[in-house]
Amino acid sequence: MEPYELKALVESLLFMSEKPITVTEIGKVFESTPAKVTEAVEALGREYQEQSRGIRILPVAGGYQMCTAPEHAEMIKKFHSFRFSQRLSSASLEVLAIVAYKQPVTKAEIEAIRGVNIDKMMKNLLKARLIKIAGRKDIPGRPFLYGTTKEFLEFFGLRSLKDLPKTDDEALSGSTEPIEAPKSKADVAREDMTSIEEERNESEAVTG
Repeated sequence: MEPYELKALVESLLFMSEKPITVTEIGKVFESTPAKVTEAVEALGREYQEQSRGIRILPVAGGYQMCTAPEHAEMIKKFHSFRFSQRLSSASLEVLAIVAYKQPVTKAEIEAIRGVNIDKMMKNLLKARLIKIAGRKDIPGRPFLYGTTKEFLEFFGLRSLKDLPKTDDEALSGSTEPIEAPKSKADVAREDMTSIEEERNESEAVTG
């Protein structure tokens, strides 16, 4: 097998694999020696680096894996935050807002404010690592207390909980009015763009 063919095959294998692949594993698949596989992987890695590609081939856990370029980490994090924000239901955002403003808070206390069962929302928020178990409340039954996480701050672009928007305490103490969750930068930008578009349409309607 020609070196360029092996390099192309290695690239395909690394692209489709979700986990690091060792030189030995690649060699068995393509019936090539570890030395030739290593040469192909390293040559491919140099090409990605020299061309300033968005992908890098890095040694990970004893093997090799395709990874995004380290210098793009912040933008990729923002992209994931934006996509994830689209999947959070309004109910989950309301629960998250209550936890953020009332923490540490028990599940029963959140349900008392919302008036409905929140099992599904809590499960989703825990899975997303936006909230965490922060201890137990010193009352009969010792229920779990919940609080927000570092990921929560990163998700909403906050330096600390002190940066949370000011809110009416009545909204978090049993009011039936919906609770507005902290907005991500993407949400704010989207609202600003909508406002600009509406103003432009109104202007065109007047001048037309």
